[in-house]
Amino acid sequence: MRIALASDHAGWELKEAIKAFLIEHEVEDFGTEKPESMDYPDTGFAAAEAVSRGICDRAIIICGSGIGMSIVANKVKGIRAALCQTVQFAKLSRQHNNANALILSGRFISPYLAKDMIDVWLTEEFEGGRHQKRLDKITQYEEKNC
Repeated sequence: MRIALASDHAGWELKEAIKAFLIEHEVEDFGTEKPESMDYPDTGFAAAEAVSRGICDRAIIICGSGIGMSIVANKVKGIRAALCQTVQFAKLSRQHNNANALILSGRFISPYLAKDMIDVWLTEEFEGGRHQKRLDKITQYEEKNC
C-alpha cells in the first residue's frame, strides 16, 4: 500500500515516529521536514490530493490537535478524512466510513497509541451494506456541489 504522510510543525515528531511503523508500505512524505512553524494547509492539501488523484492509496496526516488537518483534508474531493483519538474510532472509520485519510493529533496521541491505531486502520475493511448507501449520498453531494 502506498501511503501519503504529512504533518505541520506540531505533528512533525509523531510523523517521524510513524515512519518507522510503516516499513511494510511505500511512504510518500509530503513534509514538513522540520519542527519550525509552518502553515498546515501546505502539507495537508498535498497529501490529501495525492490520495484523491490516485497517487497514494491512503493518507495519514497530523497536526497539533488534528482539527486543522481534518478540515483541510475534507476539502479535497473524494477524501473521507477521520480525526481519530482511539483505536476503536480508527476501526469504525474504516468499517463504517471507508475513511481514506487518518488524521491524528501530534499533541495528544502517543507514538504507541498511533501505532495501534494505524495497524487497525490499515487492516480493517469497509463493511459496505447500509454504510455504502450513506457514502453514496456524500459522493452525490460532492459531485453536485464541489
